[in-house]
Amino acid sequence: MNRRQLGAADFDTAVSGAVSLSEDARKTLLAAYQERKRTELTHPFLKEKTTLGLMPFIQAALLARRLRDDLDGYPPFVWR
Repeated sequence: MNRRQLGAADFDTAVSGAVSLSEDARKTLLAAYQERKRTELTHPFLKEKTTLGLMPFIQAALLARRLRDDLDGYPPFVWR
């Protein structure tokens, strides 16, 4: 939406008033999402390069380590 990849014509409105994405818009959205997940960054706590798509898994592992008392605190990840 922010990059103007989708527009008003990409949405279908049903008779009931429900709104959905067209098939082509859905493919565009999923392709952009997959590309975004490949974005590389350095994790601020681990100091290792990783992809944005792996961030939920990494944060879940860090939370598990905290719950087991392997870490003194949970290091949150804040995307800017």
